Amino acid sequence: MSSITQYFSAGRTSGKHTLPFVIILLAVTALACLSNLYLASDSALHVSTYSITLLGKYLCYAMLALAVDIIWGYCGILSLGHGAFFALGGYAMGMYLMRQIGDRGAYGNPDLPDFMVFLGWQQLPWFWHGMDQFWFAMIMVVLVPGLLAFIFGWLAFRSRVTGVYLSIMTQALTYALLLAFFRNEMGFGGNNGLTDFKDIVGFSLQADTTRVSLFAITALMLALVFVISRKILSSRFGKVVLAIRDSESRARFIGYRTDRYKVWLFVFSAVIAGIAGALYVPQVGIINPGEFSPINSIEMVIWVAVGGRGTLIGAVIGALLVNYAKTRFTAILPEAWLFALGGLFVLVTLYLPKGIVGLYTQLMEKRRPQPIKESNA
Repeated sequence: MSSITQYFSAGRTSGKHTLPFVIILLAVTALACLSNLYLASDSALHVSTYSITLLGKYLCYAMLALAVDIIWGYCGILSLGHGAFFALGGYAMGMYLMRQIGDRGAYGNPDLPDFMVFLGWQQLPWFWHGMDQFWFAMIMVVLVPGLLAFIFGWLAFRSRVTGVYLSIMTQALTYALLLAFFRNEMGFGGNNGLTDFKDIVGFSLQADTTRVSLFAITALMLALVFVISRKILSSRFGKVVLAIRDSESRARFIGYRTDRYKVWLFVFSAVIAGIAGALYVPQVGIINPGEFSPINSIEMVIWVAVGGRGTLIGAVIGALLVNYAKTRFTAILPEAWLFALGGLFVLVTLYLPKGIVGLYTQLMEKRRPQPIKESNA
């Protein structure tokens, strides 16, 4: 069996074959970047800047699916609110990008974003101060989702809220943030959100080199997050997390503070989602309250279920495949996409409970020659 076959056949507990995934990811990224920058646009091998941006968006979704898989596949916590952490990270990046516009906005105000001038704001809100510094904005990208996850997790897990009740609470959290960010007086652009970005750390967002760089950084971050996640989940901490998933009462009985493990894993997952949101915003050029929509969080669960939860690699594959299908399907029948997505989730639940990776593992096991049993005669 080849190394790739072994990698996918390793199942839910494997952590030995992270390197092939990282090599493939970085190799494909390098080829796409070089093709965009150095091949003529009329070449058959040229990758357009639009495709680079689309691939970057897919990788952000893959990182987000990874965050959901960490908490759902390995700890058994079905979160329907990870869209909130993704959007908060995106808003932190969006605020930085808005401050970089300066007097190049439609109203020419060097201190206030255009939407604040339009709404009659006289001064910058306190929570916008410091967002003109890249390093400070990056701290907020990690701190805000992580802090929210810590507070929510500490309250929920210490109260031993589990199952469908916890899922409803996470969905209520993201819906509450959706309603809050829709309000103009919140200072985040209301319904329109934040957009019309010009540059990032001095580089124009419209330049091909910037687009390629953002795509490459996203791929590197996905690889880094994948490696760190695999290391954590294959450590003693990860084994305790698996024990909590399989039987939390037994883990608690033998002396583990299960609520602490769940809180810190939830925070780690939320931070990954926030980083994915921060990388998403400069590539798509907008962030608005629609990212808090509960349907988005449900879609993330579908990505993981399709790929195979509890595998990490399955979450990445599911996110890439489902979002590619969404891009193609919505171009043909945009009204029918949600029905197709719902049908896909039902089919996966009924016939592919372990997702694509699980199906691949089963097929490889069937092809493996069975040992011949010796007769007693």
